[in-house]
Amino acid sequence: MGRATLPRMKRIALVMTLLFAGASFAAPKKATPPMKPLTPAELHTLAHDYYEWQKKTYPVSASDQGFHAADDKLGDFSPAAIARNASHVRALLDRVRGADVTGWPKDDVIDWLLFRSQLEGADFPERVQKPEETDPQVYVGEASNAIFSLLKKDYAPARTRALAATARMKAMPAMIEQAERNLKNPVRLYAQLAIDSARSIDPLFSSSLMTIAGDLSPEERNSLDAAREEAVASLHGFADWLEKDLPKMTAWKPMGEANYNYMLRHILLLPMDSRDVAHLGEVELGRYRAFEAMLADPSMADPNPARVKNIPPDQQAFLAAYESREQEMIDFLKQKKLVTLPPYLGSFQIRQLPEAFKPTSPGGFMNPPGIYDADDGGFYFIPTYNPQSHNFYLRAAIEDPRPILGHEGIPGHFLQISIANHLVNEIRRHHAESVFIEGWALYGEEMLLREGLYAPESAGAAQVLRLSRYRAARIGVDVNLHTGRWSFEQGVNYFMDGGGLDKEAAEGEAAGAASSPTQKISYITGKWQIMRLLGRYRDAKGADFRLGQFHDDLIAHGSLPVSILTWILLDDPSEIELAAGMKFGAK
Repeated sequence: MGRATLPRMKRIALVMTLLFAGASFAAPKKATPPMKPLTPAELHTLAHDYYEWQKKTYPVSASDQGFHAADDKLGDFSPAAIARNASHVRALLDRVRGADVTGWPKDDVIDWLLFRSQLEGADFPERVQKPEETDPQVYVGEASNAIFSLLKKDYAPARTRALAATARMKAMPAMIEQAERNLKNPVRLYAQLAIDSARSIDPLFSSSLMTIAGDLSPEERNSLDAAREEAVASLHGFADWLEKDLPKMTAWKPMGEANYNYMLRHILLLPMDSRDVAHLGEVELGRYRAFEAMLADPSMADPNPARVKNIPPDQQAFLAAYESREQEMIDFLKQKKLVTLPPYLGSFQIRQLPEAFKPTSPGGFMNPPGIYDADDGGFYFIPTYNPQSHNFYLRAAIEDPRPILGHEGIPGHFLQISIANHLVNEIRRHHAESVFIEGWALYGEEMLLREGLYAPESAGAAQVLRLSRYRAARIGVDVNLHTGRWSFEQGVNYFMDGGGLDKEAAEGEAAGAASSPTQKISYITGKWQIMRLLGRYRDAKGADFRLGQFHDDLIAHGSLPVSILTWILLDDPSEIELAAGMKFGAK
């Protein structure tokens, strides 16, 4: 996916505190009035207002999620807007943190924990990482997603979307000028990734965009062409500007163990610290390397198109062959009664990955239905077809696409996120917790193996082992990079040696880990939590246990932390109590 995929997807109280602190020498301190108690109803009102504010404040993200009221606008990256947005989030977070939830019903306490973690996730980057000042990818990503979000679905007539694209492209040169003023301390690694993306963006703005330009009048077409040329020129100029100063830029630095642990506990609600997570990665990596060694032919775990009888001749045939295997998996799930497929599920398609997204998504990414989408369709973007490619994901997709297809489609991301999008509870509908999302998808890979989808010793069965192996390697790289124990080069080498990846995939994986702390731990950590919960659920149900019922119960509540799901399914709050450092009641 990921980009949960999600696009992907903040200081009034602090400013006021500083102002009062600065004035204290001239006047006696006034007592701070006690914060008004927060009720469950007010919590939900605050959350609703926050989601509405997000849609207005981040129009590109809103378009990506299926809300199209401001498709002609980009985000405001002026220092005043950045500070204002950060202050808004911080003030709201302080209000939610200060709530006394003693005596609240269990469901409301859960919603409070979830909304608080959402706000922590929005506050942390501006407080710790300062992305607008350090990461040029912010601006290239805004530009590419501004257009991509208008193309991926036919939510409106092509002309309407083309006019919106024209307006957004007209605003891009000014955004890039603002970016150059904002980037006080750009990080060299992030700059190189941004350069690669900016110089790969042309097909998205030319051939892809032109698919919706057919109904424009001559004047409108000329306006679009002019805006596109200026936008692409500004992005190329941005790449040149970054490259010129690349040698002088700040080397990538880890956030440190304290900040990393803060993310684990306060944003992900994990009852683990960085050393717990790193140890889990070591254990799982050792286990899956051993499982590979137990294969009659261990080389089967390394995808090899040469073993395939019928190699697709071109990109379209490849995508069609990939997509056609989904029905086989759906039939298997229904036959075994492994999960219930709701009637509102839309279509799931395989598409080519835009080149602009390749530097940090070498294996492609999932684009699930957006939370505001009018239709329920979703896509998985796979790299450009090349039977001679060394890219792990392409080789795997040619030999047997089912393990990755199951991860991205059904029963993985597409199914799980589609269900989450249909929840009535707004806070839970908006919660997109990566550890559960990726953990569920990876759990599904091995569950299908153990339930008999793949023949023993087959390429598909062996691929499942390799996929878990390199997801385990991801933990080591993510944790050790961000806590400062490893260099970037050590991370790449670990992916190659421990994870069994080729150099291209390893470099892309390491870059993704450096850019998105904690994302790479999601897969194995979430899978391990789900499997532990499965065992406890089985013991609790006894003779009434059914695996398909566990799956239905697990994904019925949205993309929530497993620590919360354990409280919901087993009435055991001990894991969320450990993560939150609070008591919520007896087991």
